[in-house]
Amino acid sequence: MIEFFFDCSSPWTYLAFHNIQPLAKEFGEQISWRPVLVGGIFNAINPSVYASRENPVAAKVRYMKKDLADWARLAGLAIKIPPTVFPVNSIKAMRGCLWLGNDAMVPFARSVFEAYWRDDKDISREPVLAEICRSLDIDPEKLLTGIGDEGIKNELKANTDEAIARGAFGSPTIFLSKTDMYFGNDRLPLVREALQRKSAA
Repeated sequence: MIEFFFDCSSPWTYLAFHNIQPLAKEFGEQISWRPVLVGGIFNAINPSVYASRENPVAAKVRYMKKDLADWARLAGLAIKIPPTVFPVNSIKAMRGCLWLGNDAMVPFARSVFEAYWRDDKDISREPVLAEICRSLDIDPEKLLTGIGDEGIKNELKANTDEAIARGAFGSPTIFLSKTDMYFGNDRLPLVREALQRKSAA
């Protein structure tokens, strides 16, 4: 089982969400999708992210844009860097993922990623989420009501707290065999190597 802790507001997670699915299929592994609120992770243990946004290193920002564009091209994905609204409040979208459950979560999350990172839409806005729902034959009113449920709110917080407790400091965070942690899209070659070792054993 591959555990994939994710927040749709992260560009690297957009890439990893796309790239990990064929990798898991290749090795016959199931993915446990674990929505989190990456802002909650930053607030708790990684506030340096905010400091770097307030005082960016120009050369590093230029390279990050190129790096994201290179990885997106390799994955066959379109990406707008940065989106018009950045950072974005993804809490409703992530609660929506949880409300839908594991099977329906994947197409919804994919559409949220694409709406934000490809189409430059503000995924914090309910009309945008409603449009995504309609494109997937999901009742938008039911979803927007459902994400207000205390159980859904608590589950998102519990996932975020669990990720922190297990060593996560951002999104995406990937676990193999519960304790073998990998962070970021660029670590997927290491995930592949670990799955190959497991398969050989």
